[in-house]
Amino acid sequence: MIIRSATRSALSGTVALATGLLVLLPAPSPAAAHTRTEPLPPAAGSSGTADRALLYEPGTRVRPAPGAPSPPSEVSALSWLVADAATGDVLAAHNAHRRLPPASTLKTLFAVTALPHLSEHARHTVTEDDLAGIGEGSSLVGVIPGQSYKVADLWRGVFLSSGNDAVRVLAAMNGGWDSTVTQMREKARMLGALDTHVVSPDGYDEPGQVSSAYDLAVFGRTGLASPEFVRYSSTAEAQFPGDKGTYGIQNTNRLLSGAGGVERYPGLIGVKNGYTSRAGNTLVAAARRGDRTLLVTVMNPQSGASQAVYEEARSLLDWGFAAEGQVTPVGSLRPAPADPVTPPSRQAGKAVRGGARSDSEETERILRRERTERTEQMKRTGQAGGGETAPGVVGEPMTGAVGGAHGPEVRAGAGASGPGGRESDTAAGSGGSGGSSYLMPTVVIGAAVLAALALFTVRAVRRRPRRR
Repeated sequence: MIIRSATRSALSGTVALATGLLVLLPAPSPAAAHTRTEPLPPAAGSSGTADRALLYEPGTRVRPAPGAPSPPSEVSALSWLVADAATGDVLAAHNAHRRLPPASTLKTLFAVTALPHLSEHARHTVTEDDLAGIGEGSSLVGVIPGQSYKVADLWRGVFLSSGNDAVRVLAAMNGGWDSTVTQMREKARMLGALDTHVVSPDGYDEPGQVSSAYDLAVFGRTGLASPEFVRYSSTAEAQFPGDKGTYGIQNTNRLLSGAGGVERYPGLIGVKNGYTSRAGNTLVAAARRGDRTLLVTVMNPQSGASQAVYEEARSLLDWGFAAEGQVTPVGSLRPAPADPVTPPSRQAGKAVRGGARSDSEETERILRRERTERTEQMKRTGQAGGGETAPGVVGEPMTGAVGGAHGPEVRAGAGASGPGGRESDTAAGSGGSGGSSYLMPTVVIGAAVLAALALFTVRAVRRRPRRR
């Protein structure tokens, strides 16, 4: 009886010990249960349901609710886009990624690239070299060699008069023309604007220089985060220094100035218009109504009307405000999440150089280039820490390699993370749950061995002959 009681006590103690270890063992976190992190839910107000691939398809893209107003049918532009400037949601678009000459709307990219580098209070005495290379027929504000200008005056020359001479001087101050081209290309890639190829920072027609309605909207939205950009682009009239005092200049954006018989648009913030013989008329415009700001891009209207670019932008803005809450976004202006899925199709358009290509060849070439560009972009920015904000982007936290509110992130407590916001193969660090995933199998196996030994002891004791 004493032996049987001791055996029972040993068995009970072993089972209790194993049970206690299992109870005390911390449960594995969801992050430790997977070898890679799943995308976090979209940030509040973001277009989590938007399918970015839609914007790569030709034609008009819009997803209205029943009873919602339709986008204006009279818009004749080769490409256009309407977006919410705060969230980056694209409400509707037509050939959003079609590559076209941008004309002076490319100055938006020049501004978001160079503005942070140049103090508006600095002065510069212009040289002949600063103005060398201005294209024939360029729009000019009237910069004079040998005269000293404030940077702020030169920016007003860019935004109001679309002065290519002012761009030349600012580019010289920004490290030179070629350096500014390189900076603009890098800035476009950083913002996810992969349709843009910069050759001339002022937007002057050059072989190979292209952008898209989508990219120009990205540049405009980025600029709206800068108080200086907004102040310059929303100025209708200003004084510019001359050799004998100052003279008046007027903004060439007629939705802002009301010139040429174009009615001013209520709440217009401005941004930038452009024209060249190859690009036709182009426009990026932003307007605020209440607590909502919309951004539109219009590229090369085909109607033949003299003020078509402004009137078509007006009708798109009117539609965007009227359709508030009645359309599902068809895309986003925010940078794509890390490890993006390449769109199934691409608006190919004409080959810029190298002779004619078939649509399939051009599409494949574009897709290959885009995959390479995105890979390079992730390598360049893979060390960026979470929680940063991309320079100039409206309140968008950078996560992972590229940024964006719903790219893959390492969840809290998931251990060390590798480039691009993915988990490392080996989790480490105190407070992480990686150790728990290794401890649990050890404890379970140990408890099972102890229980088996106890059971073996009980059976052995029972087989022994009892002493009387």
